[in-house]
Amino acid sequence: MRISIIYFNFPFWRAEVSRIALHIGKIKYDDIRVDRDEFMRARSSGKLDNGTIIPFHQLPCLIVDDESIGQTAGIARYCGKLSGLYPTDANLLAAKIDQYIDLMTDITVLTFNAGRDLKPKEKIIKRKEFFDQEFTRKFRMLEEHISNNGKTIITKNFNISDIALWSFVNWITSGTIDGFPKNILKKYPKIQKVFKYVNELPEIKNWVKNNY
Repeated sequence: MRISIIYFNFPFWRAEVSRIALHIGKIKYDDIRVDRDEFMRARSSGKLDNGTIIPFHQLPCLIVDDESIGQTAGIARYCGKLSGLYPTDANLLAAKIDQYIDLMTDITVLTFNAGRDLKPKEKIIKRKEFFDQEFTRKFRMLEEHISNNGKTIITKNFNISDIALWSFVNWITSGTIDGFPKNILKKYPKIQKVFKYVNELPEIKNWVKNNY
């Protein structure tokens, strides 16, 4: 079986959760990075320049042998199963993991759409409004439903949702999102604990050392 993950050449959580899951599981894969110009062509045609099919004309994309698979959550679940970081015989636990991946996807989409077509100054104002209102509302929901064990989102189960949260937090605290402060986590102690726990895992440190 040959596996490839296709995404842009930067560590965004949508692809990182699957990249890191395979890394932790010691599963070999081709890490294919595309630039914006090739993506724009694929967005129109549904194919990379080499003919690789891109379902729904968006990234990330997973290739298993000759099969193309789209959507962040579906790709993450598949890679998580291969790596032992997503259950194959515990449906309730799987659903609990899914809800966190889907919530982070929802927040990501809302963030990108906030002020998307506005001029720079107007965009910053709109992003600040979004951060203060809808982002904060949803982030509080995430905080509220995280376990109190001080390590993982779901008690005793390190899984792809923890990887996703770690990478997601790296993004939202990076200072690259207009209107978002970098000290977001100070009001969210449970999210902060999960982030710190994952950040100190040897596998994560190794990934960061070799890829960032």
